[in-house]
Amino acid sequence: MFNNIYKGKRVLVTGNTGFKGSWISLWLKELGAQVFGISNAVPTEPAMFNVLALGDLIEHHFIDVRDAKPLSDCILQIQPDFIFHLAAQPIVGTSYSDPVGTIATNTMGTVHVLDAARNLSKNCVLVMITSDKCYENVEWLYGYREVDRLGGKDIYSASKAAAEVLIYSYFHSFIKHKSNLRMVSVRAGNVIGGGDWAEKRLVPDCIRAWTKEEPVVIRHPASTRPWQHVLEPISGYLSVGQHLAESEKLNGEAFNFGPPSDQVFSVKEVLDAIALNWKLSTSKEWVKVETGTFHEAGLLKLSCEKANFHLQWRPVLDFDQMMSFTSSWYWEYYHGNQDMTGYTQRQIATYISLAEKRNLAWIQ
Repeated sequence: MFNNIYKGKRVLVTGNTGFKGSWISLWLKELGAQVFGISNAVPTEPAMFNVLALGDLIEHHFIDVRDAKPLSDCILQIQPDFIFHLAAQPIVGTSYSDPVGTIATNTMGTVHVLDAARNLSKNCVLVMITSDKCYENVEWLYGYREVDRLGGKDIYSASKAAAEVLIYSYFHSFIKHKSNLRMVSVRAGNVIGGGDWAEKRLVPDCIRAWTKEEPVVIRHPASTRPWQHVLEPISGYLSVGQHLAESEKLNGEAFNFGPPSDQVFSVKEVLDAIALNWKLSTSKEWVKVETGTFHEAGLLKLSCEKANFHLQWRPVLDFDQMMSFTSSWYWEYYHGNQDMTGYTQRQIATYISLAEKRNLAWIQ
C-alpha cells in the first residue's frame, strides 16, 4: 500500500491532536512510519488523540504554530522525511469571534511551517492541507477546480485562501529552487467520522445532543456540502505524498479531494442518516433550526478530476457506508467499547479492504 513509501520514514504531522490529525497519525503508524506530532493543545474533551492513546504511540511536541522560533527549532531537530501540515483553527464560527487568532494560526502558522521547512538539508515532502473553503464561493452548480479563484466572505475562508496564496508564493520563491524539497497543497470538503468533538460542527453537535436525549440545533438544513468520511481525503494526502516522493512531476501542484459530484448531500440528509443508524425514537423531534446566524455558503462542491487523472485516486465509501462508519464509531465509544484504538484500526482495515475490492490504484 502506497508502495511502502512511509515504512521506516520520519513523518511529522502538525495538528496531530485534532480530528484529522489523529486519524492520519494512526494510519501512518499502521504503515510503519515513525510519527512525530506538533500541536498547541489537545483541542477537545473527549478527544480522538486521547481516546486512541496516541501520546504513547508517537513523539509529540506541544508547540503553537504561531510561535515561529520554537516551531522551526523543533522541525529542524526532527528532520522529517514528510510533513503533513494540518494545524489550523478549523471552525467557521470561531473565525467571527476570533478573527485575528484565526488568521494568525491558519495563515501565519502555515508560513512558519514553510519557512522552517525551507531550511531543511535532507529530502522532505511537504503536503500542505488547507480547505475547500479557500475558493471564492459564488454558489454555482459546478465543482471548483484547483485553478479557480481563491477568496472568501468569512474570515475562515479568507485565512485559508491567504494560506494558499502564500503556499504558492513560497513554492516559487524558495521550494522549487531546492532539490531536496517537494511540495503540494491539498483541499478537501467537509469531513465526518468517528472521534470528532469540535464545537459548532454538524456531526459532533448532533452526537453531543442525542447522547443527552436532546434535539440538535442546526443552522441551514438545506445547505449542501461535499461530505466525505475522514479516511477519504487522508487516503488522498497519503497518495499524493507517495507520488511526490517518487517523482518531482507533481511538485508545486494543488489537488482537491472530495466525493463524486453526484454525492453531495444536505445537512438534513446527513442528520436523517445518522438518526437511522443511531436508532432514535420517532416519537420525538430531534432537530431544531436556529435562525439569524452568521454567513455560511449554501452550496459548495469540488471537482476532483485532477486527482483522478494524476493520482488515479477515487473515493471508496458511498453515502450509506460513510454514515455507517461514522455512527458506529460513536455508538461503540458511547456504549463502552474499551478498545477504541483497535476498533479504529479495524475501520481503517475495512476501508482498505473495500478499496482493494474495487481495484483502486492507490491501494497497490
